[in-house]
Amino acid sequence: MILELDCGNSFIKWRVLDSQVAGTSVEGVVDSDLALIESLIAVPGLLLTRCRLVSVRASEETDKLVAALQEAFGVTVSCATSAREMAGVRNGYEEFERLGLDRWLAMLGGFKLASGACLVLDFGTAATADFIAADGKHLGGFICPGMPLMRSQLRTHTRKIRYDDAAAEQALERLSPGRTTVEAVERGCTLMLRGFVLTQLELARRYWGDDFTVFLTGGDADLVSDAVPHARFIPDLVFVGLAMACPFS
Repeated sequence: MILELDCGNSFIKWRVLDSQVAGTSVEGVVDSDLALIESLIAVPGLLLTRCRLVSVRASEETDKLVAALQEAFGVTVSCATSAREMAGVRNGYEEFERLGLDRWLAMLGGFKLASGACLVLDFGTAATADFIAADGKHLGGFICPGMPLMRSQLRTHTRKIRYDDAAAEQALERLSPGRTTVEAVERGCTLMLRGFVLTQLELARRYWGDDFTVFLTGGDADLVSDAVPHARFIPDLVFVGLAMACPFS
């Protein structure tokens, strides 16, 4: 069994691949290293043989998690690293190692699945866009606050904005002008994300006309899916790239 981990700023997404079963056998999302270990221990019949992960966390935090996994399951952990070029994709950053590893792996996965020019849109703590040309050249990208950051900033810096997650979810049932604070905030932030998407599509069309593939990924991708009905929603796009960066022969 192979354990795959995507360690983001806020959550750890995990899944276990079983060679005896096609596809993913079990998966989940947790908010701490301890919760991850506990979730894995609770999986019936779990017998991990290998592990690979991508982390955007500080190296000290990542090392701590690796040590915990090795102690709990006796498994060797392979960690994805930056590269100037891999699988036909050429990193477009001036300092390639400074490109977020989650973005890099999503680009690898997108380019493999598209077999041509693609726009990768990822909606997590931050919202990101990356442009990969048909020849594999990464043209660069954009980063802006995602839904969690926008919501958090408004809650933190505006005293009268207070509401829970259940109210936030209910507010997004439609996008008409809000008649309560929670509706105004949640719908306003969602429309900002959709505006971000539309500007990325416009730029991509300037580059490639209509000859490109759009990928949506990340926990809040559903908030913008209506704005790009032709996009391919690949929730595990980072894991596609992770398998390419850390292959097991």
